[in-house]
Amino acid sequence: MEMQQPKQRQRRVQRLRCSVMNYDWGKKGRDSVVGRLCASNSHSEIDLEKPYAEMWMGTHDSGPSFLIDQDLNNNNNSTTTGSSPSLRDWVSNNPNDMLGHKVVQKWGSSDLPFLFKVQSVAKALSIQAHPDKELAKALHKSMPDIYKDDNYKPEMALALTHFQALCGFITLEELKKVIGNVPEIVELVGSEVENQLLRTTKEDGEDKVKSVIRLIFAQLMSTNKEIITTVTTKLKSRLQTESQVTI
Repeated sequence: MEMQQPKQRQRRVQRLRCSVMNYDWGKKGRDSVVGRLCASNSHSEIDLEKPYAEMWMGTHDSGPSFLIDQDLNNNNNSTTTGSSPSLRDWVSNNPNDMLGHKVVQKWGSSDLPFLFKVQSVAKALSIQAHPDKELAKALHKSMPDIYKDDNYKPEMALALTHFQALCGFITLEELKKVIGNVPEIVELVGSEVENQLLRTTKEDGEDKVKSVIRLIFAQLMSTNKEIITTVTTKLKSRLQTESQVTI
């Protein structure tokens, strides 16, 4: 008698209906890849005047994804979630199949341990400083309206088109050159901070160098808008004058 092997349960790709973030810095209408993906994903029309900044694929509360296989099987192309389970529910009910045993052990079984995003960027994004894991937990607990989750935010980006990004800080010597060549920055941070920077060298140690760079950054970020506008106007005027002299 031939023994039949038990059939293994087949895994299949689950189609998702994803959330879209309409932040002001996103590209508008059909110029946005996110907008076109949103229209295809939700069978909706693109609003030509609306910015489509990010499409989220994950289990984050602010922009959850939903399984749509059930909708498709029922020939229902509605953009509402209806009876479709959320991705979080699906992961929670099938943790080892969806995440794998090792991921469940390390990250738990209720959420994806990452948030996948597609971005269409039209304007410069704001400077971001993300807390570490322990601080993220504390901030989420004390200010949940501002810090939406208790996770930290290590990030990885893959540019599909031309993209410019700034990460980290310039070296101490480069910063000294900037201070020496751009007097308007000295006006923002103050002569006392400038002197402290110029007196600092690598020989003072990494902690000292970091504290000085941190001080300058804090001064720049805490300066009020009116002063920034005034100094920026001065900088622009000086550069225009210098360019005319050079010509």
